[in-house]
Amino acid sequence: MTELGLFLSKKSVNRSDVARKTGISKTRLSELANNKKTKLRADELYLIALAIDVDPCDIFKEICADLKLKDES
Repeated sequence: MTELGLFLSKKSVNRSDVARKTGISKTRLSELANNKKTKLRADELYLIALAIDVDPCDIFKEICADLKLKDES
């Protein structure tokens, strides 16, 4: 499961409802939630955030929490 998938599960999000509100297919939402190789686009993240009434920055911070800058040593 991806970080987005974990976030949606934690929030008990109904993916069918998100698909209906955003126009993102249920198949695409499933890929975004389950396949770590699938890239989430900024517009998709924004629409998902609007659909579940969450600040887009909150989702972004959570799903990208493991990203770090390279050490410049």
